[in-house]
Amino acid sequence: MKSLIIEKNKMGLEEEPELLVKGWLLREVRGNWIKQRRYWFVLSQDSLDYYSGPEKGARRLGTLVLTSLCSVIWPDKQTFKETGYWSITVYGRKHCYRLYTRHFNEAVHWACAIQKIIDTKAPVETPTQLLIRDIEENKFNPEVVEHIYRHNPILKYTQGPLYAPLLPFPYGSLEHTYHSGKGYGSVREEAVRLFNCLQQLESAREPVPIIQGVLQTCLDLRPLRDEVYCQLVKQTSYTPSPYTAAHLRYWQLLTCMSCTFLPGPNILKYLRFHLKRIQSQSPESEMDNYASFISEALEKTKCRECVPSWEEIQMLMSRQEMLCTVHYPGPGSCQLYISSHTTANEVVRRMQEKLGLQESKNTFALYEQNALWEQPVSGSVLIADILTSFTTKESESKSQWTLCFKLYCLLDADSISVDSIEYFFLFEQCHEMVVRGQLPACEEDLQTLAALRLQCLMGDFSTHAPCPPLDELFPGHMLETRVLMSLSAPQAVPPCQVAAQGCPTPQRFPSGLLTGTLWSHAATTAHKQKVEHDMRLRSRLKEEAAAVMGSIFDRWKGLTGYSCRDSMAAYLTIARQWSGFGCTLYEVDFYISSTGSFSQKLWLGVAATSVSLYKQGESEALESFPYGQICSYGVSDSNTFKITAGDRDLLFETTKLTEIMQLMNAYFSAIHRQRGKGEDADITITESTEVAFHHLSSTQAPMLLELPSHPV
Repeated sequence: MKSLIIEKNKMGLEEEPELLVKGWLLREVRGNWIKQRRYWFVLSQDSLDYYSGPEKGARRLGTLVLTSLCSVIWPDKQTFKETGYWSITVYGRKHCYRLYTRHFNEAVHWACAIQKIIDTKAPVETPTQLLIRDIEENKFNPEVVEHIYRHNPILKYTQGPLYAPLLPFPYGSLEHTYHSGKGYGSVREEAVRLFNCLQQLESAREPVPIIQGVLQTCLDLRPLRDEVYCQLVKQTSYTPSPYTAAHLRYWQLLTCMSCTFLPGPNILKYLRFHLKRIQSQSPESEMDNYASFISEALEKTKCRECVPSWEEIQMLMSRQEMLCTVHYPGPGSCQLYISSHTTANEVVRRMQEKLGLQESKNTFALYEQNALWEQPVSGSVLIADILTSFTTKESESKSQWTLCFKLYCLLDADSISVDSIEYFFLFEQCHEMVVRGQLPACEEDLQTLAALRLQCLMGDFSTHAPCPPLDELFPGHMLETRVLMSLSAPQAVPPCQVAAQGCPTPQRFPSGLLTGTLWSHAATTAHKQKVEHDMRLRSRLKEEAAAVMGSIFDRWKGLTGYSCRDSMAAYLTIARQWSGFGCTLYEVDFYISSTGSFSQKLWLGVAATSVSLYKQGESEALESFPYGQICSYGVSDSNTFKITAGDRDLLFETTKLTEIMQLMNAYFSAIHRQRGKGEDADITITESTEVAFHHLSSTQAPMLLELPSHPV
C-alpha cells in the first residue's frame, strides 16, 4: 500500500506510470490580495499535486489528498464572464484549490478526471459510525454494549465543544447551491454550530427560538438531520444530572425532531435502541415518558413541509395536542384536538361525525380561506403544516386565514333533507357562487335571491334591522359593468364644439416650445379628466347601488311570514333552474385551433356526471362531455390542462390545474364507489403526466377505476 505521507527527500517531480493528467493551470493564491499564479499540476490515483515546473526534479509546492469526501465544483459561465477564465474548485480536508484555464474543454477534462478518482475511493467512516455498527451487532449483549459506551467518550454527554461532525460530510461550501442566500457555511461547519446551539438549550431562558432554528436548518440542509439525531443521542446518554430541567431540554428537542423528520435507516435503528435502553434504565421517569412519546411519533412521522410553529413546539415540549378551530358555512365552528401527524382526511372524518354527516352521499373537504381567496386542502396534507403556513401568510398579507369544512363533491343534491345541516351548507355555498357572479341568472332573479337571503338572515323586513352591505347580497361586477357601459357610451357634443370642429385652430406658439417643461397643459387636462371620470364613476355606482338595494328591499317586504327554511328552499329552487347547478366553475382560457392561441375566456364546469364549457354569464353550456366519453385528462405542461373526449383534444390554460385534477379525481373515485369495481376499464399513466382512461369494450357501460386524489 502506498503511503500518502510525503517524505522530504521525495519532494521533486518524478515520472511515474500512475500519473493520470498533468498540465499548466492557474491557481488562486490568497494573501494581502487575491492573485493567480501559474503552476504545473499533476493528478495521480491518490492526490492532486502542483510543482514549480514540468522538469524532472521540480519542487513540489503542495498536495491535496483525494478521498471520498472531496468534492469538485465544475466550471460555470458566470465566472468566465467575470474573469475570462473557466474555473474548477477542488475541496479537500485541509486545502481548497481554485484552478483556472482559458479553455473550457481543458477545465472539463480536469474536473472529470478528479471526480473519477474521488468516485473510486472507499467511503470514509467516522469513529461514531464504527461504534454505532458495533452497538448494532452486539445489541443483545448488554455487557458488551456497556463496555463500548464506557470506553468511548464520543458516545456520551459532554459539556465541551465539538470540533468535527459525528458523521462524514463532503468537504466544501454551499455557495453553489440554492441555500447560498441563507447565510449557511459548509455542512461540516453547520454541524459543529448546531452542536453549540444544542448546548445553549441548557441555559436558555426561552428554548423555543433555538429549537425552531435547529429544525429550520435541518429542513434546509437534509444531510444534517442524521447528524443532529446522533448529537441528541450523545447528549442524552450518561448525563451527570439526567432529571434536571436543563437536561430535559435535549429530550424536548428530540421530541420535536421526531415529529418533523425521520432519520436514515441506520440512525433510526440506533435511535430506537437508545430509546429502549433509556426506558429500561429509567422506568417511570420523565425520560421514560419522552422516550415512549418519541417511539410512537417515529411510527407516524412523514417529512414536514414547514418547521413547527411556536405553539406546536410548546405543545410538543409538554407532549400535548393542539387545539384547532375548523369553521363551516355560516357562523359555526368546531374545535378539535390535533397532533403533529393529523391529516386533512382525518379532520374531515371527525367533522362529519361531529355534525352527523357520516351517511351523506356527498363528499366534504377542508378549505384554506381568507376574505378574498380559497383553495381545497389535499387529504394527505398535515393540518399542523397548514396552521404554520397561516402564521406566515397573515404576517405577509395582514389578512386572517381560516380552515373551513365545506361540501366538495355534490353527487346527490336531491337526497339532502331540508332539516339537515347539509342543506344549510348547500344554501351557503350556493350563495357564495351568486355573490362571485358564478350563477348565470337575470337581474330580477338575482334581486329575488338577495331578498330571500335577507329574509333568511334577518327575518321579516324592518327599518331598524342592521342590513348587510350590497356586495354580500348581490354580484357587484354586474353594477360595475352596467355603469362602465353607460359612461363609455358616446355623449351629445355641445353645438359650440360642433361649430368649432370645422374651424382651423390658430397656433399661438411654435410647436415644441413648451415640450419638456414642468408645466404641461395636456397632462393637466388629462389628469383633470381622469379625476372627473372617477368621480362620475363613484357617483353612478352609488346611485345604481341605491336603486338595486331599494328594489331588493321592495322584494324583501313581500316575503313577510317566510321562515328561514322556506327562504332557503325558495332560494335553492331558483338556483336549481340553472342546468349546471352543483358544478364547480373554473375560469379558463380555451385554445382555439383556428387562431392557434388561448384567446377565448370560458368557464369550465366540473360536475358529478360531466364536464361542461360555459360562456361567462350565460346559462346554457356550449358543450358538455359526460365522464363516459372522456378518454383521458391531465396536465400537459406547467399551466395547460388537457381533456381528450373521443377524437377531440381540448386544451385549457388555467392557474387552477391542481384543483381541477383533484376534483375530477374525486368525482371518478365517488362514481367508482357507487358502481363497484370496474373490470372493463384500464387506467394508464402517459408520459405527459396525464391520467389516461381507455375502455376495453365499447358495448358495455364504462366502469371507472379509482384514481389518485392528487395530481399525477
